[in-house]
Amino acid sequence: MSVHQTIRDVTDRITKRSEKTRRIYLDRMDAAAKQGVHRTALSCGNLAHGFAACGAGDKAKLSDEITPNIGIITAYNDMLSAHAPYKDYPDQIKAAAEAAGAVAQVASGVPAMCDGVTQGQPGMDLSLFSRDVIALAAGVGLSHNMFDAAMFLGICDKIVPGLVIAALSFGHIPAVFVPAGPMPSGLPNDEKARIRQLYAEGKVGRDELLKAESESYHSAGTCTFYGTANTNQMLMEIMGLQLPGSSFVNPGTPMRDALTKEATRRALAITALGNEFTPASRVVDEKAIVNGMIGLHATGGSTNHTIHLIAMAAAAGIQINWQDMSDLSDVAPLLTRVYPNGMADVNHFHAAGGMGFLIDQLLNAGLAHDDVKTIWGSGLHVYAQEPKLIDDRIQMEPAAKESGNENVLTPCNKPFAKNGGLKLLKGNLGQSVIKISAVKPEHRVVEAPAKVFHSQDELNDAFKAGELNEDVVAVVRFSGPKAIGMPELHKLTPPLSVLQNRGIKVALITDGRMSGASGKVPAAIHMTPEAVDGGPIAKIKDGDIIRLDAEAGVLEVLVDQAEFDARPVATQDLSASHHGLGRELFTGMRQLVGAADQGASALGELIK
Repeated sequence: MSVHQTIRDVTDRITKRSEKTRRIYLDRMDAAAKQGVHRTALSCGNLAHGFAACGAGDKAKLSDEITPNIGIITAYNDMLSAHAPYKDYPDQIKAAAEAAGAVAQVASGVPAMCDGVTQGQPGMDLSLFSRDVIALAAGVGLSHNMFDAAMFLGICDKIVPGLVIAALSFGHIPAVFVPAGPMPSGLPNDEKARIRQLYAEGKVGRDELLKAESESYHSAGTCTFYGTANTNQMLMEIMGLQLPGSSFVNPGTPMRDALTKEATRRALAITALGNEFTPASRVVDEKAIVNGMIGLHATGGSTNHTIHLIAMAAAAGIQINWQDMSDLSDVAPLLTRVYPNGMADVNHFHAAGGMGFLIDQLLNAGLAHDDVKTIWGSGLHVYAQEPKLIDDRIQMEPAAKESGNENVLTPCNKPFAKNGGLKLLKGNLGQSVIKISAVKPEHRVVEAPAKVFHSQDELNDAFKAGELNEDVVAVVRFSGPKAIGMPELHKLTPPLSVLQNRGIKVALITDGRMSGASGKVPAAIHMTPEAVDGGPIAKIKDGDIIRLDAEAGVLEVLVDQAEFDARPVATQDLSASHHGLGRELFTGMRQLVGAADQGASALGELIK
């Protein structure tokens, strides 16, 4: 099947736009790869330090030039449910490497914070910046120049994007991502949502809310709703950076352990020492990035990746933007219904056919590029498979041709929606993005007076005081990356949902973030320019009529333009948000960070 014309057009313009930066990047990676086994560049003293803690056998292997050495970058900690299973992965990887006559070393650990813990708390102000810290930390580990391939252990929100940026900075060696899988299904998502809303209305207490949350997030593994963490796993698979069918296998199972061992064997097979050299720089190209964006839309994935994908692509010299994403969304059908876009969870998605079925459908409909390199081989079609555990070894079999549950995962000829539900909004307020796959059609156009807040807490206080009982476009500003680090604003979802359920027309505009878990209220997010940069959002006044039309892609304040332009820019003393819980340590990042539509990176231009 030939690739859809729009997908070809978007890919071509990305390739043309990125021609110079991509060439600079590839030239650098090719030059690094030609240096050969990198341990040979180390002096005897360097090398002695590098294997001092190894056993005698590994020291002997690392002394030669033909034994591959895997560098493990791990985001393990035992507070995060998603990352707790990684405790035993280094030993599993080392054992699998040893069985293959190779070596593996933990090159470094990277921080891993949980937005679920910091949501609505001061620590959330560090969340977005943690992505760049993770990239830096992984870069430090790999800088020892000891490794022929790297394996990355990470799952959640900023962790995988940060690891990808690091992997691409070391793109002259292979990169294999190793998931840990989702926790088993707990309290049904519709019941969890019901209890949250009752709590927001004051109809149940904290004890009942905590009980519901604990029954939902109940064991080791990734949270089972389709937020940023599980979107990360989808992306790593459809972009060819982890094994086919490995994204959503539960922790602590024989299949999970076998996949980790198989990932190790594959990492060893694709080093420069073998016949299948597959450096990360050649896996992540323009077509792989487009496949990632298509996967994002087809699954209704997290809007956080409207930021992260831009930063990840930039690390490979590839320039993408929100218009690219919006245009691809127009032709990518929505094929999944996973919470918050439905009541199922990722375990149900996996059981219905999962990534293998999804990729097979997209390829057969001409909605993804097949001619890509992956860690598993040439062509995305090798991911239209699912793993089976036979005699303790992984064997791949063709993916199912029919969905096991069309209420959760549907074929391309019967999509849940004709497009992916992500829209670029433009107008006299700048530009922002909105995800409407969970927003009912009758709520996608809102024209109402503005009510301006300078924090999510101000809005919540107004809701509790009964001040939001009429049609409203809530404007929450001074929440952008330069202002306070662009925290998630999920504390706003319950009160805004309550207002909508009361029949009030309601929408949100913010220069902050609300990920794919934001739900059914229309939310224009990631507004740029942000308020602290003097963006038009800083000129909005209470009572201004704002029109948000998610169908047409328009967001504008209906005020005489000359009058609006002449208004002074609002300011806000943000000093209270710049210290405490480590926020003072990130002063430099707030000063360096770019705009949301450029990836909100504090790392500067990686490719010049």
